[in-house]
Amino acid sequence: MPHHDGTMVSTLTPALGETVTVFVRVPAGAPARRVHVRYTPDGEPHFAPAVVDRTTPDATWWRAEVLVRNPVTNYRFLVDDRWLNGLGVTGHDVPDDLDFRLVAYDPPPAWSRDAVVYQIFPDRFARSGRDLPPAPDWAVPCDWDTPVDTGQALVQRQWYGGDLDGIAGRLDHLERLGVNTVYLTPIFPARSNHRYDAAAFDRVDPLLGGDAALARLAGAVHTRGWRIVGDVTTNHTGDAHPWFTAAVSDVDAAERAMYYFHASGDYESWMGVKTLPKLNWASPVLRERLAEVVRAWRRPPYGLDGWRVDVANMTGRCGADAYTHKVAAFLRAAAGDGLFVAEHAHDHTGDLDRDGWQGTMNYAGFLRPLWTWLRGDDLDLPHFLGVPGGVPRRDGVAALATMRAFAARVSWRALTHSWTLLGSHDTARIRTVVGDPYRQEVAAGLLMTMPGTPMVFAGDEIGLRGVDGEDSRTPMPWHRADGWDHATFARYRALVALRRDTPALRHGGLRWVHADADALAFVRETERESVLVLARRATGTPVQLTGVPGGSNVYGGAADLRPDTTGTVTLPADGPSFQVWHHSHER
Repeated sequence: MPHHDGTMVSTLTPALGETVTVFVRVPAGAPARRVHVRYTPDGEPHFAPAVVDRTTPDATWWRAEVLVRNPVTNYRFLVDDRWLNGLGVTGHDVPDDLDFRLVAYDPPPAWSRDAVVYQIFPDRFARSGRDLPPAPDWAVPCDWDTPVDTGQALVQRQWYGGDLDGIAGRLDHLERLGVNTVYLTPIFPARSNHRYDAAAFDRVDPLLGGDAALARLAGAVHTRGWRIVGDVTTNHTGDAHPWFTAAVSDVDAAERAMYYFHASGDYESWMGVKTLPKLNWASPVLRERLAEVVRAWRRPPYGLDGWRVDVANMTGRCGADAYTHKVAAFLRAAAGDGLFVAEHAHDHTGDLDRDGWQGTMNYAGFLRPLWTWLRGDDLDLPHFLGVPGGVPRRDGVAALATMRAFAARVSWRALTHSWTLLGSHDTARIRTVVGDPYRQEVAAGLLMTMPGTPMVFAGDEIGLRGVDGEDSRTPMPWHRADGWDHATFARYRALVALRRDTPALRHGGLRWVHADADALAFVRETERESVLVLARRATGTPVQLTGVPGGSNVYGGAADLRPDTTGTVTLPADGPSFQVWHHSHER
C-alpha cells in the first residue's frame, strides 16, 4: 500500500510561507500512474502534481511541494483515484480531520525525542534516612512496609516519608535501567500524600526536604546529563492555597476573580470536590501568577526542564469558557524552551497542534488499546480507566484500529513528542493487567519501539502489581530485592538500550505490515536502517511478509531473517513473544 508519515517531509519545523517537500512511497507491486498532493491554504483545497523522485527495487518514491500558508497546514495525497491520509488508503472521500499536518508553531525541545521518562511518586519512592519532620495534622504516618489502604478514610492520608534526597540516593538504579528523564508528581506543599491539592506554588514541601532538596536532586540529575520534569496543576489549587483563602475571605480581593464564584458564594471545583477549587483563566492576575510559577522553577538552581500538566483536558474549560489553547500557548511562552506534556485520559486530539500542548500522556492512543489486546485471562477490574464494565478483550486488529484512529488526528510532531505509557500512579499496574511477565515483555517492547516518548512508572520494571491508582502507589521495596522480578528488570534494561542505540526507534518512520488477532508487526525505518518488530500475545500461525527487510535479530532470540527467492520472510509463530530484527541500508 502507498505510505507516508511525518519522517517523509523535508522539515517538521516549518515557518509560515515556507514550501515543504513531501514524499510518498508506492510499493513496486502496486505502481501508481499519477499522484497529487492536496492541501488547504486558507481553507480552500489546492492540488499539486507529484513527480517521481527515485525508484528502488521495492518502491517508487514520489515528491511534491506543500506551501505552509497557515500555522497548521492539512495535506493528503491522491494516488490514482484513492486518498492517502493519516488513517491510510481509502477508496472513498474522507473528512479533513484525518489529513496529515505540518505545524508552524514553535516545536517542543529537541531532547524530548530521545527521552525515556521515569515517573516517581515522591512519597513512595525512597527515604533519605534524614530525620522526618513531625507528621502534619492531615497525615497518618506509615512504616515503609505498611500496606497501602485504598479505603476513602486513608487513601489520601497515608504518609510514608519518601523525599527528594531519597530519590537522589537511588539515581544509580535509574542509571542501570537506562532512563534519562525524571518526572516527579507534585512536590509543592499540600494536605494530601499526592499533593494535587497545592497549598502553595512558590516552595517545595518541607516533608520532601524543601527547596534545597530539589536543588540537590536537580543538580544530581543534570550532572548525569539527564532532564527533570515537574507536575503542575493548572486546573485547580487546594483550598488551603493562599490564593483561595484570600478569595474566600474578601469578595473584593484580586484573587476572587482567579476562581469561579457563584452569586451564592459557592464555587466551582474539580469534579465537585470542594477541596479543589477551579481556576478561572479569564483572570489576568491568574495568568501572570502561574506564568511566574513556571518561570521561577525553570531558573537555577532548580532548572526544571518542563512540566506535565495535570488534568489539562479540563484546564480553561468551564461552561461557556474555553481558554485551553490560550492557556497552553501562554504557559509555553512563559517557560521558554521547556517541555509541556498534557494529561488527557481520553481524546487528546483537539488540544494538540493548534498552538496547544506539545504532547500528551497517550492513554487513548496507546495504553488503552494495548490493555485490551494484552489483558490477562483472569483480569477483574471494576472499570476501564473510568469506563464501566472492566477492561474489554479485543484482538490485534481492533487494537491497531484504535492506535491509528488517534494517531491520524494529530501531527507526527505531536505524536512523537507524546508520552507512551503502560500505566501510571492513576491506573492499575501493567503486570496486574497482563497477568504474567511474558505479556509484560510484549507490552514493554511496544513501549520502547513505537513512536512517542516512553514513560516507565517506577516499580513496573521489577514487576510490582496494583489493581488501581492507589494500590499501585506501593512503596518501592528497596530492602526486599530478593522479591523483585529480576528477569523483567533485565528485559526493560535491554529494551531501553535497544531504543537508545537504534536511531530508527527514536526518529524513524512507522509502517504497519501485519495485524491479526494475536500478532502485530511494523517497520521503523530511516534512510540508513530498518527495524522490523513482531509482537505476539499468543502462539499462532507463522506470518509471511513481502516487501519488508530481513535482518539480524537484535532482541528476542529468534533466528535472523533472510528473504527467500520470492522476497518473502517468515516470522516465528511462538508467543507470547517480542522480536526485533535490524537491517542496515549502508554497505
